[in-house]
Amino acid sequence: MLVAEAETLSGCVYGFPVQRDGSWWEGFDGPLPQNIEQLTASGHVFAIKETLVHPHDHPRELARRLQEQLLGDHEASLGAALVEGSGRKAAAALRSWGWQEVGRIDRPAGPAGLRVLVLPLGERSAAHPDGLAHNDQTQRPE
Repeated sequence: MLVAEAETLSGCVYGFPVQRDGSWWEGFDGPLPQNIEQLTASGHVFAIKETLVHPHDHPRELARRLQEQLLGDHEASLGAALVEGSGRKAAAALRSWGWQEVGRIDRPAGPAGLRVLVLPLGERSAAHPDGLAHNDQTQRPE
């Protein structure tokens, strides 16, 4: 969890590292993109569970900075978030902060039709314009 405050609480963001076994992606509609699968297996994906920012504290910029700081603190190459299918405002907010929608997940024990959004943190190049490059030298220890 990361908290931003001035005179009062301005916002917070929290999440957790995605397990390397790929179980977090269970129910993904179609094949999981290979680069996302590789980043997950190498321990470089961090799930953002919630972002809360006071509406009067420049919410767009503060939310983006909080998310990037938390992901950076965990040495993530990819942020991941699930948004309920009816959560159009939440998905739109994430997209406005640079997140990309990459598919859907249907889980029998949870809400149906979760939108999957990712925030690539890798360098963009001609070979990887989406910033989702996998580097075999970045394997994190178990």
